[in-house]
Formats: sequence, C-alpha cells, structure tokens
Amino acid sequence: MSLYQRAREKEEKVFLSLTGSTFAEFDELLPFFQAAWEDARNASYHQDPSRQRQPGGGQKPALKTHEDRLFFILYYLKTYPLQEVMAFHFDLSQGQVNDWIYRLSRILQAALDRYGCLPERNPEQVQETAADTPEREFALDGTERERQRPRDPDAQSAYYSGKKKKHTVKNNLLVGVKDRLVKYLGQTHEGKKHDKKICDEEQPTYPEGSRLLQDTGFQGYAPEGVMTYQPKKKPRGKELSEDDKESNALISRVRIMVEHVIAGVKRLRIVKEVFRNTKEKFADLVMELACGLHNFRTLARSKIADF
Repeated sequence: MSLYQRAREKEEKVFLSLTGSTFAEFDELLPFFQAAWEDARNASYHQDPSRQRQPGGGQKPALKTHEDRLFFILYYLKTYPLQEVMAFHFDLSQGQVNDWIYRLSRILQAALDRYGCLPERNPEQVQETAADTPEREFALDGTERERQRPRDPDAQSAYYSGKKKKHTVKNNLLVGVKDRLVKYLGQTHEGKKHDKKICDEEQPTYPEGSRLLQDTGFQGYAPEGVMTYQPKKKPRGKELSEDDKESNALISRVRIMVEHVIAGVKRLRIVKEVFRNTKEKFADLVMELACGLHNFRTLARSKIADF
C-alpha cells in the first residue's frame, strides 16, 4: 500500500497536516495535475525525434499513479523533510527523490496555472490581470525567508538581512484586500535589498482607480494614478495627533489581512524553514507554488462551499 493510500485511510486532519489540503481540495486539484502531467509527457515525446516508443512505454515510474505523484510533491512542500527521509517513506533512492521533486514541481506549477490561481509574475501585466479585484483595493507587503549561509563572502553580504539578523531572500506580494488572493508575486531578491527599492526596480502596474495600502517600508512609493495609504511615523521628539493615531489604527486593521495571507502562504514549511535546496531559481519557484496553493485553497473552498 502506497503512502498516499495509507494517508487517505486516516482522518482528514492527518491528510491535511501532511499535504496542506483536505480530501475535497486534493480531489479538486487532481484532474488539473493529471492534465499537466500528460502535456509534459507528450511534449517530452515530441521533443525527441529519435524516440521510437509511444508515450507511456518503457520502464514504469516508481510513483505509479497521479494520486501518488500529487501526494508526493504536496507532502514535500508542506513538511519539507530531508530527501533521505522522503526516500525512506516512498521506497525510493535519494537520487530518485531529487529527480521527482524538481520534475513534479514544474507539473504542479502547470496544474495551478491551468486552474487559474498562480499569481502574476510580470509587473507590466498586473494592471490587466488584477482588474477584476473587488473594489480594486490592494495591500502591498514584503516577506523574507531564511536561507543557508552562502560560502562566497560577497553573497554573504548581499543575503544578510539586518532586519532578520540572518541570511534571507525576499519577495514583494500584492494582495487583494477583499478576496485575499495573491495578485502579484515579485521576483526573489537577496535579503539585503529594501522593499521600496524592489518596487522601484520592478515597477508593477495597477488597475485604474486602485487603492493601495502599504507599510512604512514603502515610504515614498507612490505609483501614478493610485491612491496610497500608509501609517504616519511619529515625529522625532513629538507625538502623533489623535486623528493620525485613529487613521493609523484604521489602516492597520485593514492591512492585517495581508499578514494573514502571508501566514497562509507559509503554511508550507519549505517557505517557512531554512531553505536548503541549491538548484538555481528553485527558491523563486517554491514561493510561486506556495502563493498558488494559497490562492487555490481560497478559491476551492469558496467553490466547494457553494455546492
């Protein structure tokens, strides 16, 4: 019996703790994952003109079913065990686990894209893709993730975050206030880079008439045609007025939502714990998957609740 089958026979809370998904959410995502797998397999077949076997021929994969494959990658992202531990649980070698992780991560990315829940990555397209956001009200915030200490001295300096006192990577997130979806995920930068500087470099666009709530880390960031709201800092040696305090409290009550969204994204331990993978650009991919899975859960639970 596979680990997926054993987990499926347990209580739903056990399955949720292993994958971050309920039974219904897993079943909702599975057809999209299967279609993405078939597309990738067919594309691989056509890219190799010397291949003689039809798709599906040859040695059978160790993870035999689509359920096993989806469970494998969700389990890895949610619990983030060592690859040797994964090898023990799934009866594979460490090398096989390594191959499956990077292969299935791309399949999952394609599946989430098919479902329509991946965040926008192109800053020039945010204006178009986020146009249907309720009331066009957004919150902007940055989030950091700890990574292993680089060996190169220059990289150590670049990735050292004075805020976290650790070596980190950083992304900016644009979140819809009403629907709580990650609309835009900025590129992954070294932890030393300031939140506002990232926005100045990426220059994401916004739908006309947007309202943008941001924290003091974006002081001076005011994109054209957007109403921005951020708490006022206490003047040196003075106190804020009562009106300013009330305004700050109101902004904070709305902005706490983005912190809840980031907490939802970081339900996956791969973006919460010290990042160990060394494959180039994989740190960026797993953050995109984490945001996509948060969006998927939010949309799927709304969809399932309507039935």
